[in-house]
Amino acid sequence: MSDLRRADARYDGQSGPIFGLALRVAFLTLITLGIYRFWGKTRIRRYVWSSAELDGDRFEYTGTGLEKFLGFLLAVVFLAIYLGLVQIVLTFLGLGLLTEPETEAQMVAQALAFNLTFLSVVPFILFAIYRARRYKLARTRWRGIRFGMEKGAWGYVWRAIGHYALTILTLGVLLPRQSFKLEEYMTNRMWFGDTRFVQGGKWTALYGAMTHLFVGLGLMILAGAAGVALQSEVLGAALGGLGYIWFLYGFLHYRVQSFAYLTSHKRLGDEIAMDARPQTGTILLTYIVGGIVIGVAGAIFAGLLVRVGAMGMGGAMNGAPDASTYAAIALVAIGYVALILGVGAAATALITQPVIAHYVNTFSVLNVDAVQAIHQRAADSGADAEGFADALDIGGAI
Repeated sequence: MSDLRRADARYDGQSGPIFGLALRVAFLTLITLGIYRFWGKTRIRRYVWSSAELDGDRFEYTGTGLEKFLGFLLAVVFLAIYLGLVQIVLTFLGLGLLTEPETEAQMVAQALAFNLTFLSVVPFILFAIYRARRYKLARTRWRGIRFGMEKGAWGYVWRAIGHYALTILTLGVLLPRQSFKLEEYMTNRMWFGDTRFVQGGKWTALYGAMTHLFVGLGLMILAGAAGVALQSEVLGAALGGLGYIWFLYGFLHYRVQSFAYLTSHKRLGDEIAMDARPQTGTILLTYIVGGIVIGVAGAIFAGLLVRVGAMGMGGAMNGAPDASTYAAIALVAIGYVALILGVGAAATALITQPVIAHYVNTFSVLNVDAVQAIHQRAADSGADAEGFADALDIGGAI
């Protein structure tokens, strides 16, 4: 496809507008006790989607806050009933969560009850992952044509449980197989208009993305061996720390490069190919620089709050509290809330959006002219509004 026209994606969202939007959303979510977050997430998604374009046409997000809110309520009611039944069964088996353990056996039983409760929710977490992608695709359009995804959430759940079990049993060796097979299952059920996506490639090719994970793990194993064989705690700690940092970098590298491989081996129909070339270093640098800027600004602001609070308390210690003391306390309280909201909005503007921008700006479509032959598809029925994703805090990301 080298002779066919290539279209590069572009993202032009700015830090200032999305910071202001995220700050307003955070404030309205706070004063509405969390209810506005469904509308707020919708507003942020519309901004992000409309800031991305491909071949001169922008993407459009058509989801609404109301459908997300109603989906959330239905999911919460279902989960409340389901978890209530789980607790009844556990109590019947003598594994209650609410009783105060008095013996070691009761402590073990309560710990087992906690673990079984979590495991009982795992299928719905996996269910939420699939349905969240289906919902976002169903509410995304490009050139007026909607994306879509077939039903198949429960099929994804059972496959995911099996793959996660294999990955755990093999101590992570089969992680590439898990990543590939689960993405293949979802991709092969995705559509753009009346044309289906197809996942190509081989799962064994993802082992190349695991190189840094293996290096980090090897350094941690070497640290343990050095500590025992050489009786050197300093050397062991140094190697262990280096290995841990390298392992964390390896995890990020695997996430980025596995995405690049899987995306670059996707096809839309028989004629349209994709290419993704995100750089791990760029994304890591975004996290580091953004984190430093947010941390420094937050520390300066927090220091000012401490000074204001100290001045107010100093006045109170010298006599009865007066109006200025109460004003200082109120100012500190408001400032503390503003700090929390500001940090969240800054993270969206300085970390989340630049990462999205990098992924978009390193994405291309080959033979984009073949898109002209694609026609509109019927709206997907039953594409719920991420109710379980929101209820289980899986849908918090953009």
